[in-house]
Amino acid sequence: MSKDELLARISVDPGVCFGKPCIKGHRIWVSLVLDLLAGGWSHREILDNYPGLHDADILACIAYGAEMTRERYIDIELAHSA
Repeated sequence: MSKDELLARISVDPGVCFGKPCIKGHRIWVSLVLDLLAGGWSHREILDNYPGLHDADILACIAYGAEMTRERYIDIELAHSA
């Protein structure tokens, strides 16, 4: 699946979840999926806990996060010293 196909699985709609990026057709924020992955959850655990999601939805969240980092970054030194 191409990057564009993955990103098409993400929706940003001001009328849904306060305009936060979500998996299209769900009210599951991209940031939630990324937080779960960062917390050590496997794809299988996410899919088991969020029925209706597909592996491509998880990959879409990762692709969206990657796109966002092209636009800005967090100063890691500053984040650690706070």
